[in-house]
Amino acid sequence: MLVKEAMTRGIRIAEPDEALPHAAKKMRTQNIGALPVVEERKLIGMITDRDIAVRVVGGGKNPSDVNVRDVMSEECFWCAENEDLEDAVRIMEQNQVRRLPVMSDGKEIVGMLSLEDVALHAPASLTGEVLKAVAKKKGEVAKA
Repeated sequence: MLVKEAMTRGIRIAEPDEALPHAAKKMRTQNIGALPVVEERKLIGMITDRDIAVRVVGGGKNPSDVNVRDVMSEECFWCAENEDLEDAVRIMEQNQVRRLPVMSDGKEIVGMLSLEDVALHAPASLTGEVLKAVAKKKGEVAKA
């Protein structure tokens, strides 16, 4: 199975200079935990609900004074829409990430592959494997 057959389409994005409350509202209204951050059609990072909670609220910052760029994670892993789903799952496992932006051949974001997508479309053995790999380990914090 290819990634494009399992991914979620029609995803929302955030822009780096976007006000943090605006990005958080997108997450709330779409019931999602992460937004790819795109600048000039290029993926430059991810912002998660955890980034907001830990880096902003936990850091004692006023969310209204913060832009997405200030708290996003710049390291961002991704997969290709025509990639085999199992290969994308290996990226998730190796980097302990729960979500992967999905890129077209032209390097534009066309979707998001989440653990939920894997659980719905992949064999149970592969789903269990990725869940175990990205699960929070004692003393460690899993990535977005």
